[in-house]
Amino acid sequence: MFLASDPGPQLLLLFSFGMGMAAGSKCPQSCLCQDQEVACTDLELTEYPNDIPLNTRRLFLNNNKITSLPALQLGFLSDLVYLDCQKNRIREVMDYTFIGVFKLIYLDLSSNNLTFISPNSFSVLGNLVRLNISNNPYLLYLDKYTFANTSSLRYLDLRNTGLQTIDEDAFQHLVVLNTMYLSGNPWNCNCSFLDFAIHLLVSQMETPDGQIAMCTEPTELRGWPITRVGNPLQYMCITHLDSHDYIFLLLIGFCIFAAGTVAAWLTGVCAVLYQNAHRKSSGDEESPLSEEENRFANQIFRSHTNFRQGRFPQLI
Repeated sequence: MFLASDPGPQLLLLFSFGMGMAAGSKCPQSCLCQDQEVACTDLELTEYPNDIPLNTRRLFLNNNKITSLPALQLGFLSDLVYLDCQKNRIREVMDYTFIGVFKLIYLDLSSNNLTFISPNSFSVLGNLVRLNISNNPYLLYLDKYTFANTSSLRYLDLRNTGLQTIDEDAFQHLVVLNTMYLSGNPWNCNCSFLDFAIHLLVSQMETPDGQIAMCTEPTELRGWPITRVGNPLQYMCITHLDSHDYIFLLLIGFCIFAAGTVAAWLTGVCAVLYQNAHRKSSGDEESPLSEEENRFANQIFRSHTNFRQGRFPQLI
C-alpha cells in the first residue's frame, strides 16, 4: 500500500540498486580501478566517464577536457570522499551538481574555466574539509552564501582567480577555517572590502601568501598586502573625508542656509501682514470726536485761515 501511494523513493532505490548491479564491478575504459579508487587521468576525456563503480571513494578526473559534472551520474557515488577535477574545462557548478555526494571531504576544481558557482552548489557538503578553486581566471564573483553550509571547511584555495572583493558574511559560518590562499587576484581594496580586510586582521586564520596578495585598486593602496589594509581602509572609509564628502557637506550647509533664509522671510511677511491687519481693526473701532472737540477744532481751523489772509484772529 505504501508503494502504491508514494512509489517515487522506492523506484529510485530500485533504480540505484540496478545501476549498482550493472556498474558495481565495471571500470571505465582506459581508467585504472583498484581498492575503491578510480583514476581517469590524462585520457583526453571530454565527458564524465560512464561505468564508474558505485562504491568508489576516490575519483581522479584530472588533466582531461571535461566541460561539466553531471549531477545524476555523480550522485550515485554516495561513498565518494575524494574528487579531483583539476585541469579540465568545467565552466559552471550548479545547485544540484553535488547533491548525492554528501560524504565528500576533498574537492579540487582548480585550473578550469569556471565563470559561475551557484550559491547553493556546496550546500550539501557539510563534511567538506578541503576546497580548491584556484586558477580560474574567469571566476569574478562568489555569493555570500557559497560557503554557508560547509561548516567543516578547514582549507580554502582562491589563488589566481578574477575575484576583486569578497563579502565578509561569506565566512561567518566557517568557524574552523584555518588556512586560506588569496594571492594572484586583482583585489579592489575600496570601502566594500573593509569588512573582509578587518576579518583578516582579527581572525586566527592563516594566510600563507598574505604578503604577496596585493591590492590593485585604489591607486593610493596599490601594492599593499590585503592583510595590512584594514587600518588604512578604516581611516579612508570611516574617519577621513575626501573631496566628495566636503562637496556634500557644502551642499547640505547651503540648503540649510537657504531654508533658514526663506523661513525668516516668510516669518517677517506674516508679522507685517498681521500688524497691518491689527492696525486697521484698531482704527475702525475708535469712537468719533465729541461736539465740543469738533467746535474747538473748527475754531483753530478758522484762526489759521484768517492768519493766512492777513487778518488777526478774533478774540473770543
